[in-house]
Amino acid sequence: MKSTIENMTPTRIKVQVEVPFSELKPSLDAAYQKIASQISVPGFRKGKVPTQVIDQRVGRPAVLQEAINEAVPKAYAEALKDKKVYPIGRPKVEVDELKENEELKFSAEVDVRPDFETPKYKGLKLQVDKARELGEDVKKQLEDLQARFSTLSAVERAVKDQDVVILDITGTKDDEQVNQYSGQALAYTVGSNGLVPGADEVLIGAKAEQKVKLDFKPEDGPFKDQQISLDITVNSVNEKVLPAADDDFAKMASEFDTLAELKKDLEEKVKQSRIIEQTYLAREKASDALVVLMAKVPLPENAIESEFEEHFKDGHGDDAHKEEFKLGSRKSMQSQFVLDKIAEDENIGVSDADLSEWITQNAIKYQMPPQTFADALVRSGEITLVMGEIRRSKALTLVVKEADVTDADGNKVDVASVLKEFVPDAE
Repeated sequence: MKSTIENMTPTRIKVQVEVPFSELKPSLDAAYQKIASQISVPGFRKGKVPTQVIDQRVGRPAVLQEAINEAVPKAYAEALKDKKVYPIGRPKVEVDELKENEELKFSAEVDVRPDFETPKYKGLKLQVDKARELGEDVKKQLEDLQARFSTLSAVERAVKDQDVVILDITGTKDDEQVNQYSGQALAYTVGSNGLVPGADEVLIGAKAEQKVKLDFKPEDGPFKDQQISLDITVNSVNEKVLPAADDDFAKMASEFDTLAELKKDLEEKVKQSRIIEQTYLAREKASDALVVLMAKVPLPENAIESEFEEHFKDGHGDDAHKEEFKLGSRKSMQSQFVLDKIAEDENIGVSDADLSEWITQNAIKYQMPPQTFADALVRSGEITLVMGEIRRSKALTLVVKEADVTDADGNKVDVASVLKEFVPDAE
């Protein structure tokens, strides 16, 4: 097989390929086998029809076309192998010549990643927001810990926010009970928005053994936009009693002997969470900075236009949305190009552990077992895309580790110290 590559523009190439007819034999054999399994010829078992009979019944040109459909993608991939070109999207293929027992000639035009020098990304100056004050969050962390060890105490007063009430609820529609909105002896924390819309408002101010009513229309489910009436009986009102924040509580709720030690530990955890917030913000800033550095690198406009047309083929979207989409596509492509280039220069790879961790984390989002999710990615052919995404994420982590990150007051933010521990793709 012979092949040549012509640069039509900095972002588009034309590949010309010549395949000797002898090299088409595996594809021809496969074509005959496929067609034989699809046709029925009297006197022959399905799948056992001789090639000369197929030529007579179906026609040699149809067999050749089937063989070409299989051979061209393989020959195209072989022609690009080791040529250091990075195709984007599907190629536009044309069969230029097919001579029986001689050769197949075809050409393919495809968009490619432009050739460019890796921008100077080491030492990027990134500014992130100043870390928020610790005080309120440390206090909340302590209160949340106390709440986990709280007890309930029945009270005679009216319901207040954060009280725990015991409810009997009967839901009806057109005087027929709706089991989905009915229940007995339900414990509910007022203010948690865990019931239907408007429930918290009617419960606040009610007293034990009082009945309240509420009409509402569900926003989804089998009764969407239909009026449901609730009769709610408040059986009891209970307030949460928090344990005193003292040394005894610290011993009970943690591994520490004193409240001071517990508070210091909570403060350190909140500090660490602040740095994590700043680290993820630094990643966003780094990505934006890399896009700016790519401003003069040409982009494959054909690929961008194809993506645009595919997204808006149903006719939706106003001019502002379309412009926003096209701008986003360009930034996404610039980011992908530069991170791929950095990954190549730095020899960043994707290990089995990287892939396994990504699959485990994302399987949770789709509520699927990790192995089932992995199998689905392999079947759909998206596993390669996933590996590219992981590789680019690791490249971005490297950029952030090499950056000079400061907050709005000019204080240095030591993101490198937390990247490995808290960012999954850090090396």
